[in-house]
Amino acid sequence: MTEASFAQTGMWITERMGRARTAYHMPLVIDFEGPLDACALAQACEAVIRRHAVLSSAVAEDDGLPVMVRGERPAVRQTIAADLAELVREETLRPFDVENGPLARFTLAKLGLERYALVFVAHHLVFDGESKDILVRDLADFYNGESRPRLAMSYASFAEGERERVGNDLADAKAYWSPRPVTETTLPGLKATGLGAAEGSVYTFRALMPDLPDVSRFELFLASVHTLLHRYGNATPTVAVDLSTRIPDVRDNIGLFVNELPVSAAVEGTVADVARTLHRDLRELYRFRHVPYARAVRGVRPRTALAQVSVSYRKRRPDPVFADVKTTIDWAVFNHSVRSVLHLQAVDHPDGLYVIMQYGAGSGTETDVARIAEDLLTIMNNPEAPVDGTPQATGLDDAIREIWQEVLGIDEIGDDEDLFDLGGHSLTITQIIARMRKRLGVEVPLDVFFDTPTIAGVVEAIREAEPAVR
Repeated sequence: MTEASFAQTGMWITERMGRARTAYHMPLVIDFEGPLDACALAQACEAVIRRHAVLSSAVAEDDGLPVMVRGERPAVRQTIAADLAELVREETLRPFDVENGPLARFTLAKLGLERYALVFVAHHLVFDGESKDILVRDLADFYNGESRPRLAMSYASFAEGERERVGNDLADAKAYWSPRPVTETTLPGLKATGLGAAEGSVYTFRALMPDLPDVSRFELFLASVHTLLHRYGNATPTVAVDLSTRIPDVRDNIGLFVNELPVSAAVEGTVADVARTLHRDLRELYRFRHVPYARAVRGVRPRTALAQVSVSYRKRRPDPVFADVKTTIDWAVFNHSVRSVLHLQAVDHPDGLYVIMQYGAGSGTETDVARIAEDLLTIMNNPEAPVDGTPQATGLDDAIREIWQEVLGIDEIGDDEDLFDLGGHSLTITQIIARMRKRLGVEVPLDVFFDTPTIAGVVEAIREAEPAVR
């Protein structure tokens, strides 16, 4: 029996208070096409369970404190399913027994001839975003008959050592956080639903962010979010950010190695300037990334998110290969709950940055979130724009209208006016496409302008073509 890690303690308290809903459920789906050896895959799942003992643990109470105990071992269930989406929903929403386990479940479903899906769901108490990469990599290796090196450290040992590391840096962390309070944030059309998680919905878009020297893509994205909140009237916006607490000895471990910390920024100059400021400030914050905010600051009330707007950022690695079968991995399956007013899950793919916006189903409408997404997209694609301006366009239709007006030299263009009737031609269209690509981060085929040569038609084509995040 080991004391729970600090991150586990916070989640355990939230679960005990009944505020978590399914916000801590972490699903992942692997779709297989081809001659899958179902027995070999089931054996690979069993090998992963043996390798990562944390999956067979639970978090129980001992004299008022949460401790890690041996829990029920996860089962590998095999079934036949006609509707994969419904199976994923059922497995995602099915509750976990936190104090007894199991805190993970594997369901291998046969969907048809040479078509299978592995639906995996874990509780966040034993799993994090990077654990998804480790899980799939280990499954592929074991399925392919390869071995994995022995883990250098168990999760229980990490949790024990964490207390010493946090204790050594707690005084400095208190000094760092004391002049940096978490500020309230307002968003147009969205409102807070309390201290706990709420039933959620998602809205997804893709951006082609430019690369800036000496600034990471994560820092530019975070600077764009701060700029967005600043333009919405938040003088010094605070964003809660998930930061990894992994040390080298646990780089190959499945487990919970995340600390959520509030990040505020001085929003001045251009978006790029904000990113450079964050680059400097984050280096200082990273010294205390392992210290829980609630340990360093008194009076923090238990809640599923430290701020109304929260961010997680993952750089997607190449998908592991399972021998002789084609796989499609859905890394961002929604768990149907949102833990803040607006959570932005950014997934960095080689073909762009996919942003999954999770928001409370009762706190706003899809129209409200779409407008926020379009404003954020405009900011992300214009890093040299001043932060004190207003978004260049308040919606996708207005952003496209602005480009049409520039290229055609016309002051007023209606949503349903025909581009060719306005004097447009093939060369005009290529100029519009180039500006939309650079400014809005969207790629529109030339045929769209011939099939539906209106602003309304182009907007509809873009929204219909928005890809699902994989």
